[in-house]
Amino acid sequence: MILCIGAPGCVRRTARFTTEPMGARVFVNDREIGRTPATMEFLWYGDYDVIYRLDGYETVRTHVRLDPPLYQLFPVDFIAEVLWPGEIHDHREVPTQSLTVREPADPNELARRAREFRDEALTPTTAPTTESNATPPGN
Repeated sequence: MILCIGAPGCVRRTARFTTEPMGARVFVNDREIGRTPATMEFLWYGDYDVIYRLDGYETVRTHVRLDPPLYQLFPVDFIAEVLWPGEIHDHREVPTQSLTVREPADPNELARRAREFRDEALTPTTAPTTESNATPPGN
């Protein structure tokens, strides 16, 4: 931002992430940016992968598309980036993400599924027949 004071043309881009309830950790493109409400600066427009995590709530994986405003489209972007005599701040409010309370796992159901998985993993399977070890018809 200090570079923008004396330099012509400077665009600052920020996006703010919120959740209900607040306090969720926010990861954008696998990088943690903080807890909601969280604001990040970004350099390019486009799709961002977003993950919200909060203890006791389901993890939410989604994506956010940040489209450029008209002054960031060619050829107008040259004026905004180079010739405009000051800072332009493009701030985006990402829609609030509602988090769902995580239901506690039933220990009996979890144990039953674990036994099922173990039994399936330990059950021997027959090898598929290939042409090299198949008996020709009529023999």
